[in-house]
Amino acid sequence: MDLYDSTLASAELATYELPRERVGFFTDTTLCIGCKACEVACKEWNELPADGYTFTGESYDNTSALGPTTWRHVTFVEQLAAQTGGDVIHADGGRWLMESDVCKHCTHAACLEVCPTGALLRTEFGTVVVQEDVCNGCGYCVPACPFGVIAKNEEEGQVGKCTLCYDRLKADETPACAKACPTQSIQFGNLDELQTRADERLKSVVDGGFYRDASLYLRDPGDGIGGGGAFFLLLDKPEVYGLPPDPVDTTRDLMTMYRTAALAALALACLTALASIGTRA
Repeated sequence: MDLYDSTLASAELATYELPRERVGFFTDTTLCIGCKACEVACKEWNELPADGYTFTGESYDNTSALGPTTWRHVTFVEQLAAQTGGDVIHADGGRWLMESDVCKHCTHAACLEVCPTGALLRTEFGTVVVQEDVCNGCGYCVPACPFGVIAKNEEEGQVGKCTLCYDRLKADETPACAKACPTQSIQFGNLDELQTRADERLKSVVDGGFYRDASLYLRDPGDGIGGGGAFFLLLDKPEVYGLPPDPVDTTRDLMTMYRTAALAALALACLTALASIGTRA
């Protein structure tokens, strides 16, 4: 992948100096019909292999989860009336929840911060991408991601995830998944504009009286990851969709831990020195 400036491999620069015209995804799950056109478009454009035909038993989903060669995944959740909290919208007393999941392109991206080679970096669009030719397959980013998005391809020895179609962005084109979505459930654009649109959509959905548990997930820049470059309108709690309810940048407390460890080491050294002086006396 030919990225515009390898100097952005600096975690401090890439994480906190975001571009003014940051772009991203707003996924409105009220519009998702589970067609998986986004999954197919993602694989076709990025030349990713098929997931196979293993029967997972997870409704009509054989993809199961995001992975190194699966950068879009449509989650199917079948709920009975007793599980919907009163938001019953089907005559049979149940509903399906569908959500097209993807890398969140976090504002505070732990995967980027722990990468020792600079393979993960922030682009001029505010997105987080993997440079395959720089990745050494160490896998540090895998446990660092609070969403379990990144995974290692054992055959290739490298990690993979959504790039928000960086090559298409460079050509001023819409990402493949959003372009293929027939209902505009996946909306692409300027992040500030998407957030305003999402706020209006949430108000409309809640005021309509159908989805009293609806909320915006990763919309808030004050959350544990500083807000997502990809955020979602959900109709139930995040954990119902397999998402962490309160995600936190896993490197957030590292500096505090380092300082505490340094102070402890200093205190131990002082006590050792005092003990040594006392013994000589």
